[in-house]
Amino acid sequence: MTATTLEKAATEQAATVEFRGLRREFGATVALDGLDLTVRPGEFLALLGPSGCGKTTALRMLAGFEHPDSGAVLVDGRDITRVPAHRRDAGMVFQSYSLFPHLDAVDNVAFGLRMRGVRSAERRGRAAELLELVGLGDKGKRFPHQLSGGQQQRIALARALALRPRVLLLDEPLSALDAKVRLSLREEIRRLQQELGITTLFVTHDQEEALSIADRVAVMRAGRLEQCAEPAELYGRPATAFVAEFVGTMSRIAGTLKDGTVEVLGQRLPADGEAADGEVDVLVRPENLRVRADAHGGAQVVATAFLGAVVRLTVRLADGTEAKADLPAHEAAGLGAGAAVSVSLPERPVLVATRTRN
Repeated sequence: MTATTLEKAATEQAATVEFRGLRREFGATVALDGLDLTVRPGEFLALLGPSGCGKTTALRMLAGFEHPDSGAVLVDGRDITRVPAHRRDAGMVFQSYSLFPHLDAVDNVAFGLRMRGVRSAERRGRAAELLELVGLGDKGKRFPHQLSGGQQQRIALARALALRPRVLLLDEPLSALDAKVRLSLREEIRRLQQELGITTLFVTHDQEEALSIADRVAVMRAGRLEQCAEPAELYGRPATAFVAEFVGTMSRIAGTLKDGTVEVLGQRLPADGEAADGEVDVLVRPENLRVRADAHGGAQVVATAFLGAVVRLTVRLADGTEAKADLPAHEAAGLGAGAAVSVSLPERPVLVATRTRN
């Protein structure tokens, strides 16, 4: 089977995955609290959230390593909640590479095929094709200790794909790698996933990782789904204050809400969110905060950070609140620490949340 045939086979069997009302408790800890989520055929979906939010538990339930106290896991409408892990059509890549140290790369990739009784010539041929697919065609005779961390994770990925699974599960597969290798390998994983068209769930706590490679990102908190959306929507139109602050940098600026309009920084703007009328916080991205030199503006720059094309300013407002603002480098010239400035927002709706401070 050639690499092209591998891609065609995977695309044709892309699966729909559904989590329906999943609940799982570990003693007094609720890991999943009624999770409902659908992954579309051929979609790359990232499960994102802080430690303990339930994302890995959900992945392990799809793999068959955990079982819910209630709810169901379905693949193409078939309930697999109680199906043993070895009978599920899923390939998994772990945070640790979990390669067999006494087997070379070819035999590591072919291990699952050997367990299924595939003939030696066929399994070694398929393993060689998969090594080519992940860019390690010339490393088939190497043992794990002779390979870099990134190469070992590519071997683990090839092994997961060897059984032609309908679903690929990635449990923080990049967290053990250094920054440069992480960037390279995440791009490689995304390229392979698009070529193969395989339904993929990717667990991570790294927001940049999730936003850069996923078709959609599901943000979880305390066992519940906060929002599932495409990266641009998640960043630009977060559904909750938690999503807004977990995904990207966000500042809170004091405002007063009344009848759907908020007064903030001397402006009156339309407001989104579920906060009640009264004192609220306005959630603002750094690129949406406008700053200009103004001796009577009531605010002051307290720190700057050069980020390449932009300079990030930390600005102290009149009430003592500090906010982040990103300006093009040429606009930030002369706005060093101590500079007096005025601060404003664009004339468009802003997200408001319940006040978190006095």
